[in-house]
Amino acid sequence: MKFMIPFLIAMLPVASVAQSQSGAASGVPSVAIPKTTEVLVIQTPKQGVTAQQVMAVIPAEIRATVKLYVDGKIRQWYSRGDGKGVIFLVDAKTEDEARALMETLPLAKAHLMDHEYIPVGPLMPLRALNPAAFQ
Repeated sequence: MKFMIPFLIAMLPVASVAQSQSGAASGVPSVAIPKTTEVLVIQTPKQGVTAQQVMAVIPAEIRATVKLYVDGKIRQWYSRGDGKGVIFLVDAKTEDEARALMETLPLAKAHLMDHEYIPVGPLMPLRALNPAAFQ
């Protein structure tokens, strides 16, 4: 057990590379590609959009975002530490599903924000802890 933590820490770089590449294109076996359980959405103002433009829409944005949170569609949300936008963890199985959800928000409807979509899932090297349990 005392070797497990160093093993997992050593596997993190491998896991992030394996998870960031598609199985077919990278030669990584599809078993190393996690099932998408959520989509990370990074939202930043489009180039040239002013703080005043964003703030004019913020009351409606907050109401709509809280509704999505209460409905279980947004699981977590954060302000970026650099002050350049927000990050959502969206309950979606695909980028398209997350995109459709985010396009319902007032800032997106006003074409004020750029969105980056990153599907995420379980850390696959954890299967090495007990391979028999995952067969």
